[in-house]
Amino acid sequence: MTRWDVELKPVFLSLQQAHPMRGADTFTESLFTMRRLDDFVPAAHPLRPIRKMVNEALVKMDALFARMYEADVLGGRPSIAPEKLLRAMLLQVFYSIRSERQLMEQTQYNLLFRWFIGLSMDDAVWVPTVFTKNRERLIEHDAVIELFNEVLAIAQKRDWLSGEHFSVDGTLIQAWAGHKSFVPKDGSDDDGGNFRGKSRSNDTHESSTDADARLYRKGNTASELRYMGHTLSDNRHGLVANAVVTVADGYAEREAAKAMINDARQAADHPQATITLGADKGYDAQEFIDALQEMNIVPHVAQNTSGRRSAVPDAIAASAGYAVSQQKRKLIEQGFGWAKTVGGIRQVMVRGLAKVDQRFVLTMAAYNLTRMRTLGQVRPQGT
Repeated sequence: MTRWDVELKPVFLSLQQAHPMRGADTFTESLFTMRRLDDFVPAAHPLRPIRKMVNEALVKMDALFARMYEADVLGGRPSIAPEKLLRAMLLQVFYSIRSERQLMEQTQYNLLFRWFIGLSMDDAVWVPTVFTKNRERLIEHDAVIELFNEVLAIAQKRDWLSGEHFSVDGTLIQAWAGHKSFVPKDGSDDDGGNFRGKSRSNDTHESSTDADARLYRKGNTASELRYMGHTLSDNRHGLVANAVVTVADGYAEREAAKAMINDARQAADHPQATITLGADKGYDAQEFIDALQEMNIVPHVAQNTSGRRSAVPDAIAASAGYAVSQQKRKLIEQGFGWAKTVGGIRQVMVRGLAKVDQRFVLTMAAYNLTRMRTLGQVRPQGT
């Protein structure tokens, strides 16, 4: 026993006697624990119903996972289980985690993350580069799109989709590339990205870091290297029924809208069902309205009469259903707002059209899951 121990021991004892209810500042760690990870997650935690729906969707994807990993039977290091990989990617969206490195770091010490992913306390967390490499395989096999579709199938099963009344819109996504990367395609000197006094266009220039990004502006926004995200939402509860990313140009919104609503038409329960599509004034173009009517889609597009004649027939614009569609189409903005503030879609941290599309579709699947969790609380199945 040191001199300091002798001098401080009476002081410590006197403090305990003066404050008998005060706990001692000690730390004793048990060698073993009999508690499960599930015991640490509150029964009412919002991730519980989400994880249940995610697992229900992943079970339906078992055949796809089997095809993805057929080559691994020949040998080599075992890959990350795709179910765990997808759950981890969803967590990255839910908690606005910017990078795989941060995700792996937080999974190391966060029991909630380990529980959601399916890692035990003793399981080693993956190296970020291994995680990223395994994620590439999901792109090759459209696993994220399949997950999105299976989540949507759960919503359909619970009668949360109308399947007949939709809205469409697009949003700009800032690419992970700066102005200085926008250089001539022919490789000529361009003064290090100094734009002043020089003409640049997507025909003559491209980004050296992300060749799929396009210099684009819309409305009063400045020209930036961007992509364009598109969603088709179901009007019953605002769930996203389809999502896709395209290059940014003046035709992308209407072309993506035609493709998505055509898919909805093909998936309709009844071939002769009346399908409606709501949209803002930007979609009021004769070519687009004609294309919808050829697909037997009723165009509930906002009329643009500013110095021009609207392509939307007045008889349609005067109908009661048109007014409902114009009100419901605003729900689509909630998905974009969530995706940009929570999901990190305002500026993506991946490059290339395929990766940006995967991140966007995954984010919209995560948005649907959060909406469906709420619907499960306030609107039980079938209501």
